[in-house]
Amino acid sequence: MADNQLNNSPPTTDNQTNMADQRVAARYAKSLLDLGQEMGTLDAVKQDMDLLSKTMTESRELRLLLRNPIVKHDKKLAILTAIFQGKVSDVTMRFFSILTQKNRESALESMGTEFQVQYNILRGIQAAEVTSAAPLTAVSRLEIRKLVTQQTGHADVQLTEKVDPELIGGFVLRVGDNQIDDSVRTSLRKLRTSLQENTYQPKL
Repeated sequence: MADNQLNNSPPTTDNQTNMADQRVAARYAKSLLDLGQEMGTLDAVKQDMDLLSKTMTESRELRLLLRNPIVKHDKKLAILTAIFQGKVSDVTMRFFSILTQKNRESALESMGTEFQVQYNILRGIQAAEVTSAAPLTAVSRLEIRKLVTQQTGHADVQLTEKVDPELIGGFVLRVGDNQIDDSVRTSLRKLRTSLQENTYQPKL
């Protein structure tokens, strides 16, 4: 009976697995944040998490290895040690060890990002991402920051800048789940949709 129930259970999708890992990563990130505060090493741990996030983004091989259930936990820890030993604090290295012991290595893929979110909340920092057709000037960067402050009430804005020549002009600003469009491409798309919806249909 149990075997039949297992066989009839819907398979776990990659999205479900990723969401589960993110939830685990969020819990561990909060624990590491609290530990960093208690030990007075929060800024050092923040740098460690920035490095972790960058490394995970750039290394698909590492992400796949940490997800691989066939690779033993001590092997994964040995690889993490080879990569990060001497580059991150002792607190973070011990945390890596705890995660591998608990079979939670896959959560490391999202842990840097989750730590950043919680660190920003703690420090009152508002993260925002702007995509523009050309690199921002000092004046336009200042205006974007002012806009984010007006929208959120946060004076401390962490702005990530991207360039997309296909925008033609203007910018796309994302603050949390909200997006502000001010680009020719967006305007053209809206105009095209409007024209299609209002195309004259002759009566037969």
